This record gives sequence, C-alpha cells and structure tokens, in this order.
Amino acid sequence: MSSAAEQEAVAEDGRTAAVVNGARRTAPPPAVPVRPGAPTPLGARFRVGPDGVAGTNFALWAGGAEAVELCLFDEAGKETRARLTELTHEIWHGFVPGVMPGQRYGYRVQGRWDPWTGGRWNPAKLLLDPYARAVDGDFSLPPEVYGHVRDWPQQHVADTVRDDRDSAPFVPKGVVVHDDDDWADDHRPKTPWADSVIYEVHVRGFTRLHPGIPEELRGTYAGLAHPAAIEHLVKLGVTAVELLPVHQFAHEDHLLRKGLKNYWGYNSIGYFAPHASYAASGTTGQQVGEFKRMVHALHEAGIEVILDVVYNHTAEAGELGPTLSLKGIDNRGYYRLQSDARRYADYTGCGNTLHVVQPHVLRLITDSLRYWVTEMGVDGFRFDLAAALARSMHDVDMLSPFLAVIAQDPVLRRVKLIAEPWDVGSGGYQVGAFPPLWTEWNDRYRNAVRDFWRGALPDVRDLGYRLSGSSDLYAWGGRRPYASVNFITAHDGFTLRDLVSYERKHNEANGEGNRDGTDDNRSWNCGAEGETDDERVRALRRRQLRNLLTTLLLSTGVPMLVAGDELGRTQRGNNNAYCQDNEISWVDWSLLEDPGWKHLFDLTARLIDLRHRHPVLRRRAFFSGRAHSADGLRDLAWFTARGTEMTERDWYAPAATLGMYLSGRDIPGRDERGAPILDDSFLAVLHAGDRPASFTLPGPPWAERYEVVVDTSREEQADAPGVEHRAGAVITVPARAVLLLKVVG
Repeated sequence: MSSAAEQEAVAEDGRTAAVVNGARRTAPPPAVPVRPGAPTPLGARFRVGPDGVAGTNFALWAGGAEAVELCLFDEAGKETRARLTELTHEIWHGFVPGVMPGQRYGYRVQGRWDPWTGGRWNPAKLLLDPYARAVDGDFSLPPEVYGHVRDWPQQHVADTVRDDRDSAPFVPKGVVVHDDDDWADDHRPKTPWADSVIYEVHVRGFTRLHPGIPEELRGTYAGLAHPAAIEHLVKLGVTAVELLPVHQFAHEDHLLRKGLKNYWGYNSIGYFAPHASYAASGTTGQQVGEFKRMVHALHEAGIEVILDVVYNHTAEAGELGPTLSLKGIDNRGYYRLQSDARRYADYTGCGNTLHVVQPHVLRLITDSLRYWVTEMGVDGFRFDLAAALARSMHDVDMLSPFLAVIAQDPVLRRVKLIAEPWDVGSGGYQVGAFPPLWTEWNDRYRNAVRDFWRGALPDVRDLGYRLSGSSDLYAWGGRRPYASVNFITAHDGFTLRDLVSYERKHNEANGEGNRDGTDDNRSWNCGAEGETDDERVRALRRRQLRNLLTTLLLSTGVPMLVAGDELGRTQRGNNNAYCQDNEISWVDWSLLEDPGWKHLFDLTARLIDLRHRHPVLRRRAFFSGRAHSADGLRDLAWFTARGTEMTERDWYAPAATLGMYLSGRDIPGRDERGAPILDDSFLAVLHAGDRPASFTLPGPPWAERYEVVVDTSREEQADAPGVEHRAGAVITVPARAVLLLKVVG
C-alpha cells in the first residue's frame, strides 16, 4: 500500500508523477558491448558476423521511445544490460557478440509517462520482444508487472500513477532460437478446400487423458504428434486440425485470483512463439522444434495444420491491464486509442484492439503469419474476430489495409484463410462480406440446423440455403460453396452432446455467478435437463446427435467438427469453458468403451468416408437448379413429403420434412485428366417431426429405384442398411431421422 505522502501526490485533475511505492532503487546492472548490427530482420537472430564472431542481432521497432536497453539474463536470473544506440527508421538495433541460442532476454524502453496522450513508457518494466520466437516462463501478474500502481486506492486514476518497481523477476523472458531444422522431407497435403473436413482441437485437451499416449507427453505438441493421437484422426477421416491458439498467451488477473487459468488461449502476447506450457521437451527454445515435429507428423498422415490466431487484441487488456510488451514499447503506436487517449478503443471485448492500420502493426502481423507458414510449416489460419482486423479507422472496410496486404502477399494468399466474420463493435457482423480467398465461419448455418432439429424453424427456406452451400451469402465475386465453413458446435458454446441435453447454461464452475456465456443456445434437452437415467431420453439424444452430424456432413460447404463431439463428449452444460483446464474440457477417451458412443464415432467416420468418395457431396461450384438435359433432370431439386417438387408456397409453409435431391450427373468442372466428373445421385430426407411421416419417393427422371445408405433412426450403422425401394413408393420416415438414399436405377 502506498504511503499517505505518495497518495497526496495525486493532483486535483488526477495527474501524477512517478510513484516508487517504497521500492528501493538499486544500481543498474553492468553493461555489455554492442556493435551496430542491422535493423532487419526484427527480433533476435543468431548469426555469425563477417569477422567470424558468433552472436545475436537484436532489432525492435519502438517509434516514440527515447532509449532502448536490451536485458540479458543468466540461469540464476542475474541481469546484464546493453543499450541499443543505433536507430534506423524507428527501429533500435545492435549486434551482441557471444549471445548464443538459449539466451533469455527482454527490453526496457524509456520515454515519457503521459497516459493522457497515450504515452505509457516505464523502464522499470521488462518487456517481451514482440518477435520473440520462444518464451521461457509464465505470466503470474503480481502488482509489479503493471506499469501503473494496480492497487492505487483511487481506481479511477490508478492508470495514471506510474509504478517504478522492477518487473523482471516476475515476467517470462524471450529466448534466442537458432533454426537448424531440415524441412526438405516435409510434404504438405495441400488438400483442396472443397475436399476439406476440419477438426477443431485443443492441443492439451485432446491429449491430456488419452490412454495410448505416454503420460509425460500428454497435453503437449509431442502428444498430438504421437501415433495414438494421429491414429484417431486418420480413422475419423478429417483432413485438417484447427488448433485453438498456440501463440504464447497469458492468463487474466481475474482468473488467477480465483485459482483458474485461461484454457482456450485467446489472450496472446507472443505472435511468433509456440505456447511454452504445451512443450514436453523444454521451454528455452526446444518448444520450437517440438512444434515443427508435430506439424511434420501430421503432414505425414495427410493432415493439414490450421492455427486459430488472435491478432485483434493482446493480453495487456485496457488502461488497467498489465504492461507486458507492446504497451510499454509504444502504446499509442500499437493500440487503437479513443479521443481520450487514456482509454482504448475496444472492438474485441478484451480491453484493447491492435491498430492494424499502422504499417508497423500490419508488418508485425504479416511477418508472424509468414513465419508460421514458411518456417513452422502450418497450412492456414482461422482469424479470431476478423472483422476487428478489417476495420480502417473505425468502420469495417473490406478494402482495409489488412485485407489488401493479405490478398497480394505471395505466401499468404496461397494458404487457407478462415475469418470469424464478426467483432463486438458497431457494424461488426460481416457474415458473407469477406472477399474472395477467404472462407468464413457460417453461424447462420449453425443457427438454422439447430433450429430445424429442435422444431423451431417457421419454415424450411433458410435450411434449404444452408444445406446447399449458402449461395445467398457467398455466390458473388467468384466465391464458391467452400467459402462457407459449416459448423453446429465450436469451442465456444455447448458441445454437441450438451446441445441435446441442456436448455440452460450451467457455468457455475467459472466463478461468475453463471452470468458468463451466451443465453442464445438454440438447444433442446429432449425432455430432461442434464444427465438422466431415463433410457427413452438417452436414446432420443443419441438419435439427435446422429441427425446433427449427418446433416453437417451431407451439407455443401466445408464441415467443421469439434474434437470429442464424435464421441459424445460433455462439458456438463458449461457453454463457456474458457477457464476450465480440467475434465470439463478435456476429451474423455473412455467414451469409446461405451457401445453407444462407439457407434456414434463409427457413423461419423462412415459419413466422412462417404463424403470423400462422392464428389456430389463436396461441390466446387454452386448449384444452378436448372435442367441441363432433355429429360428435365436438374443438379439440385427439393421435394415435399408428397414427392412433389417444392413450390414457392411450400417454401413459406410450416414443415418438418424436406427432401433434397443431389444429381451426380451434373457436377460442374472436370477431373485432373479433363474428363467430366460423374457420381452417384442421392436423395436426403430430413424429418424433424416427433412422429413418423410418410414420404413419396420421386419417380423418373429422378430415379427408378433407391437404396437406403444411412438411416439415423438406427443405433448401429456399421453396415449400410441396404434396403431398396422403387420410385413412387410411399415410405415411412421414422420420427426425428435422416434417410440418405442412393439412386440405383
């Protein structure tokens, strides 16, 4: 607590001088010699100089700084400082002979403490290099790591009171890394978008309880690279893993005070560094090689690696947040500030927003992206709150500098780019608005499918668009059906099992009085809230899971599954498990020992295999709905339960049953040899009613006979049901079920 004299230092207008809080000033550490070095590349790069002397070049952009000190730390934590005196285009740089890989380091940046104009320089705070390629240690966020006096009695002016206590003992350090891995034998799968099946996975949560992975590797990159983990992915048939954030991140103070941690990782602080706690091999650079070996092992199995990246904000939060890196390097250069420069423009809900319009911030992001592609081997990115990155000065702008740079970058324009097409600011919802090259998380698909299967859709118009690739959203500017990433669940929200087991969130374990997490779950508990012994309810829930997964994997677009949904994983009704690093979030592999959940896995794998074998289910162009031959057969047709084609009136009428015909004869495009693409034709019948329904199978030209391929009313789907029906027959569709029928004549 500050002394009374120090508290009196606060002027009537809230402005203050520096406050030491009783900290004893010590003599600065000894300095080391520094050569001029080079301003590029940014970060710490080990190299051998022209005179044969090995060392490391350090370069830091700090636009408004008055001085920059490089701080080197030995194994005991003793600090040695080296002042960087060379300044080129606002980049402070120097070459330090003898600094080898494994060296831990940070920066102290001097400048004016003036929060009212956005200046928050404080040389007492050790800062993480934004370009650090490895980070050693974790952020615990004691008061010393805040640039202001965190516990100042008058909180409304606390951010203006500078704290001069040294933060170095309490913060992680960057690590000099020497990249000597040979990527010559790495073969990227390069799966076309239309053929992709994405599997959203958490490195730690997926492997933490896996019995086939050695205990010392569970929860790590090496664990995900283990043959037991890859075997599951291969059996399932997914083509890409989308990893929840693996950039170095920090835990929020309010979680640490409650004994919790940020499990998801959407709180980045190091955009070049693999998160250190996911490494089994060490944290002084070894995590880099371990991550690369994981990527290589997944590539060998034909699986791409997509990173969920958080470039919209950092872990430094708002004006009352800690000073860890960018805030102390150049606060007003890196962050969007309000007209009152003490405050941050927050389009993310996380306290701050990176100022992507600034060239050096844009460079930081694109340098990071290229690094992960060219040196770490990843195949694409999913951008968290991408609308925040697409803002120019204030509004979302599809001609913004960020999108323009990505579009012309020779490396980035060739990898998979997925937008979460919204943020929390005004005008931030941008589903369907991102330009070509981009795919998008399609939450309108999620909402329509959830509503149909819980009986909440007023008609089937929206469902028709979602099943056929969402042409109403994406058929412009050369975009294709695979612009839509179709999903029913994601890390944020209920698991698939919880979606059919809970109507209300149960987030009490998060310690926020169940106020966190969305209330718009569009879920149905099938008659009982939570787990139940009622076998009728349990059987109905399993059927609903089969319906949801079958709908997802038969829809045009790119399907995304969440790790564990194919096993019936539950989070016990928690729809915001971002802080649950425990059994609530981890994949429970014992579910595979339950025949009911094993059947669900088998059905999921069978549907993915069906998708891989039939190009009619993964079209590269939108349906035309027009006849391409004299017999009147069209590439897509919709049918009522009467077996008649849908009319305008039918689309607007309440309905629980919809038939979708996909013609394998009218697939646009040609194969790699230039031949037409031909496939089987299918009729999918989706029935969400609570009673069985009659359905008349369409006759010629659609078909002569049909064979049942999938029937979700069946618990076990290991073999195709194989039942045949003649065209024109009236069949009974079981209550709440999907029938997939193949045209056989």
